[in-house]
Amino acid sequence: MKRTQISLLAVATLLAAPALAEDAALREEAKGLFEVIPMQAPQLADNNTVTRDKIDLGAMLFFDPRMSKSGVFSCQSCHNVGLGGVDGLETSIGHGWQKGPRNAPTALNAVFNVAQFWDGRAPDLAAQAKGPVQAGVEMNNTPENLVATVQSMPGYVEAFAKAFPGQKDPISFDNFALAVEAFEATLITPNSKFDQWLMGADGAMSADEKAGLKLFIDTGCAACHNGINIGGNGYYPFGVVEKPGAEVLPAGDKGRFAVTATADDEYVFRAGPLRNIALTAPYFHSGKVWDLREAVSVMANSQLGATLDDTQVDQITAFLGTLTGEQPEVVHPILPVRSAQTPRPEHMN
Repeated sequence: MKRTQISLLAVATLLAAPALAEDAALREEAKGLFEVIPMQAPQLADNNTVTRDKIDLGAMLFFDPRMSKSGVFSCQSCHNVGLGGVDGLETSIGHGWQKGPRNAPTALNAVFNVAQFWDGRAPDLAAQAKGPVQAGVEMNNTPENLVATVQSMPGYVEAFAKAFPGQKDPISFDNFALAVEAFEATLITPNSKFDQWLMGADGAMSADEKAGLKLFIDTGCAACHNGINIGGNGYYPFGVVEKPGAEVLPAGDKGRFAVTATADDEYVFRAGPLRNIALTAPYFHSGKVWDLREAVSVMANSQLGATLDDTQVDQITAFLGTLTGEQPEVVHPILPVRSAQTPRPEHMN
């Protein structure tokens, strides 16, 4: 009996050896292309020191609809931290119930992107935070009105003084943006199944998920979607091989061309980061595709000229599901009380 048990163990070991070797080779290949999400917020590139007081202030500003002219829309409105950092709409709804021109990118892990917005027009999260506040189709506010709003509330006066100690006038539009950036830097999603596997946990991914990763690399997806955020770190034309139809890519949006005025940047967009992609439908800057399997097929055809069969699409989609990390648990902050001097919200006429 003992000899039989030993023989069965030996057979099982021999059978497992090739699979373990394949896993090891795939892991080494993946480590050359991707990085693990860290367990805590990184140091910000613009030297914005992240402190607890600054994070807490940024959270208040992120959730406060009074940062908009109408008092209706906040950063959270379009970048809902409970919905994968997006609003789940084709394009966001803003001031006067206007529809924005592009799908709202996720705020989760945005700190790892090379730049912000689909066209990369903001170099960091602080610059990005200033954009929607002033956009007529979004929050439709002005820096002056925002500053007057926060200056009118004793709770904000105290919070800005704590977040920016030693400054003569801590309440400014720049400091508003730096505080929001500090909070958003904490919105990271570590410990995904893929991260666990990349760090050596062989059982963290299924056979189909690993097959999907292999296809993701071999088909060419990883040429644009790589790095710590599995994308978000480069700019590429949408439709390298074949432009999708108007049902996916409406005419008129020339992407990065509006930023650089360079002909080569027409219809060029930042590669979407794929972390938590299973949570953030609809997809692409147009928000026209609601099914992740369909998005995989569109990208394979348009960007790579590859026709994938159903099994391959299923496997790549399964791999993308492993990129969902631990979602940040954010308690909605108690917001400062308005005073008699607080500017009143303006109607959205």
